[in-house]
Amino acid sequence: MSQPTAQFPSKLEFLFKASRYKVAYGGRGSGKSWGFARALLLQAANKPLRVLCAREIQKSIKQSVHTLLSDQIQALGLGAFYEILESEIRGKNGSNFSFAGLATNTVESIKSYEGVDIVWIEEGQSVSKKSSDILIPTIRKPGSEIWISFNPDLDTDDVYQRYVVNTPPDAVVIKMNYSDNAWFPDVLEKERLHCKATNPDYENIWEGNCKAAKDGAIYANEIREAQEQGRVTNVPYDPMLKVHVVMDLGWNDSMSVILVQRGLSDARVIGYIEDDHRTLDSYSAQLKGLGYNWGDMYLPHDGQSKDFKYGLSAEDIMRKQGWTVRIIPRADIENGIKIARMNFHRVYFDKGATRLLECLKNYRRSINSNTNEPGAPLHDEYSHGADAFRYMAVALDSMKNETWSGSIKYETRGIV
Repeated sequence: MSQPTAQFPSKLEFLFKASRYKVAYGGRGSGKSWGFARALLLQAANKPLRVLCAREIQKSIKQSVHTLLSDQIQALGLGAFYEILESEIRGKNGSNFSFAGLATNTVESIKSYEGVDIVWIEEGQSVSKKSSDILIPTIRKPGSEIWISFNPDLDTDDVYQRYVVNTPPDAVVIKMNYSDNAWFPDVLEKERLHCKATNPDYENIWEGNCKAAKDGAIYANEIREAQEQGRVTNVPYDPMLKVHVVMDLGWNDSMSVILVQRGLSDARVIGYIEDDHRTLDSYSAQLKGLGYNWGDMYLPHDGQSKDFKYGLSAEDIMRKQGWTVRIIPRADIENGIKIARMNFHRVYFDKGATRLLECLKNYRRSINSNTNEPGAPLHDEYSHGADAFRYMAVALDSMKNETWSGSIKYETRGIV
């Protein structure tokens, strides 16, 4: 079947050329989604293709691109060629479009996609690392392709890091905004101008730039300032300064480890480790293998609790490993957050501490479903790194570059 004449954004011409990864990201009104839909429908009309349309979460077909594809079938005049069913779309030449949510798949269940020619992942900013790690090696048919369209959220999101920051071989990655859409309608232009005048998230919504932090993040303003002031940068290890270790303890939950050096007026996060189901001695060996000029190790108050199986505390174990251990006094979480905010302006973050930055950007409060009021900080995958940062802030003024003297103290004066 020959291709019908169709309007198509010039920036998406690469969709018609062979490449393993085809990625388009940017702001609202760019035409990414309908451009992807048209390209797939045109190619599947020319030759039999098995296309999987995926997103991270799809609880019903209404949450998929099924409607978008159906609308574009009519717009392209392909209604006689494609049969639109409730949960799939079929072409007369054997082409097939199916729809799935990635979050519900396992290594075993996803094997049914091995014969797919093209995967289109819409709203790629929401796709987790786990989902990508399971899906990508499964799509291995010769010549198979992975298409991704998304509006960026955070620069620490997996899809942004995986394709924009660390672009893989055989990939075409383009940024596409409203200004690239020759058919950008007047009604959206009015919305854009109003947003530009009134909404601080304009750059994210319309220009496709990443947010500083998640909506409602506890440290949103502090992270934004750190980025604007260039404090998220390359922070080299200084052998003249001690490297202090701050830990949030965990086994089933994540163990979070911050490596920080203390300058005259600043604090420099030069590294971050996060893992689970590992013994303390394995972390100790990993740290000592770095060969740094080590200072003190800071553990939270529960670092003094004895393990009933071994009769030793985390403090005991790390002292046996040769570390000088200091215990951070128990502090109210809210006071700890205030201290962290007070000290945030002093902190430089190495770009390599991506996971710690991700935790700080996503650290949020629970929201009461009845009153819609914020409550205590959420205990989730991001809270462990944020807790370690809070401990670091509490202990910061006690960190020395010479032999230890004195105790860990903290105060919350000057808090607005």
